Amino acid sequence: MNIMPKSLQDKLAILADAARYDASCASSGTARRDSRDGKGLGSTQGSGICHAYAPDGRCISLLKILMTNFCIYDCVYCVNRVSSNVERARFSPEEVVTLTTEFYRRNYIEGLFLSSGIIRSPDQTMADMVQIARTLRERENFRGYIHLKTIPDAAPELIEEAGLYADRLSVNVELPTDASVAAYAPEKNPSTIRAAMADVKERHTAARDRSHRGRRPRRFAPAGQSTQMIVGADGSTDATILGQSSRLYGDYRLKRVYYSAFSPIPDSSARLPLVKPPLVREHRLYQADWLLRFYGFSVDEITSTRPDGNLDLAIDPKLAWALAHRGLFPVDVQIADKALLLRVPGFGTRTVERILSTRRHRTLRYGDLQRMGALLKKAKPFITLRDWTPGALTDSADLRARFAPPPEQLSLF
Repeated sequence: MNIMPKSLQDKLAILADAARYDASCASSGTARRDSRDGKGLGSTQGSGICHAYAPDGRCISLLKILMTNFCIYDCVYCVNRVSSNVERARFSPEEVVTLTTEFYRRNYIEGLFLSSGIIRSPDQTMADMVQIARTLRERENFRGYIHLKTIPDAAPELIEEAGLYADRLSVNVELPTDASVAAYAPEKNPSTIRAAMADVKERHTAARDRSHRGRRPRRFAPAGQSTQMIVGADGSTDATILGQSSRLYGDYRLKRVYYSAFSPIPDSSARLPLVKPPLVREHRLYQADWLLRFYGFSVDEITSTRPDGNLDLAIDPKLAWALAHRGLFPVDVQIADKALLLRVPGFGTRTVERILSTRRHRTLRYGDLQRMGALLKKAKPFITLRDWTPGALTDSADLRARFAPPPEQLSLF
């Protein structure tokens, strides 16, 4: 039977759709580069199809594709596994270069997020991805953002070369526990994954140190590394997931752990426990992750509000913690220390910094917090000010119900 060759547009439709399961594509933290001097192509700055954030916080767009969705592995949770009956396609390295440069010239994108299934061997696949990044940088003089999803089984020298051209590298840990990886991705080795992550960390750190002559080595993945974790494909609790994330941040200096909610995949339901998290669980994990990284919370604190070790899906994790520790509230905003202010629902890190700066000079009032960006609908039961006191609201029995979404009548049709 003759199989008609696919056009570039057909391949793009297949491989852009297949890439939607890759979550780790934020672009913050890289070096500032642009082509306004007329000597290059692309930019890591500016605003922009996949959205990410530049170092200055502005939203940019990335071409997010797989190089191929062919794969020699049979990970149960992956739609592109070797046993899956999906339409396959493969870009050549030159086709990815062409798409990236042409999309940039049309002002569609500011960078590239490239992942891939494993075809032939990890080394061959990684070599093709490196060739794409090298061609963009050296031949096309592309200065936009490049994120490469690396293959931990590939030779270390290939991953090293990838870091010389990419702004960020990522190595997927796949699942929250080694036991889950063994059960659902038996061809992948958690020890190999961790070794690759450690290697990226060490090379990234070494590239920031000057030699004894004051010279800096060639940059290596200046935006650092991230990882992706599938949640809901096994029975791990949120406490287990966040505990693993906390260790990863500490051990490998990750910029970000990305959580990807598992969706049932055809032909895999008989082999998975079908613990299907709604997308709201993914959202709550991101919120909890933020509390770990920027608000001084521990995993035990965040996950202790429910006996099963999972987050409350109805309300955000900071609010859930505050409701469970009402004895600490209300706090006097005028005198409370930074650590306690960060635990007030509705107060973000910027709001707290503004509070600390402003109260040195004058007494704060309710209207001041509104102007500082505080979410006072959440905050007001937990704070006191010169012109505001919550009275009995803090200890009211129906306080949680004020924040939880109202029940909805589900439709059968």
